[in-house]
Amino acid sequence: MLTVNPYLNFNGNTEEAFNFYKSVFGGEFLNVSKFKDVPGQEIPEEAKDQIMHIALPIAPNVILMGTDAPECMGFKLAEGNNVHLSIQAESKEEADRLFNGLSKDGNVIMPMADQFWGDYYGNFKDKFGINWMIAFSKGQQ
Repeated sequence: MLTVNPYLNFNGNTEEAFNFYKSVFGGEFLNVSKFKDVPGQEIPEEAKDQIMHIALPIAPNVILMGTDAPECMGFKLAEGNNVHLSIQAESKEEADRLFNGLSKDGNVIMPMADQFWGDYYGNFKDKFGINWMIAFSKGQQ
């Protein structure tokens, strides 16, 4: 099943925000990764313990996801770019089709490619200014 999940960006307080959301929605985190966990990357000291990815199921087939977006790593949060729509595709082909279609005339940030965490993933801002993340998890085949 194709799923679309909200992906939230924070300025260093993702862990606090997600602990709050967990207190409201309940459940357990599916994943908590910190920037220091990224292999082969030089991570600025002030970002190492910040959240790279966190996931909290909040309803059937809906996962609230988030990250810290440290300026020292090139991120610049502003109202409007702190929310992304994250699509979990059912196949690599579907991921490519959605990525290519939605990113047409937009700004590709990260082209679709295999990532160190195991997903086939890419992200972009569409021609209307909406931020998208497309992923296919090889484990779901």
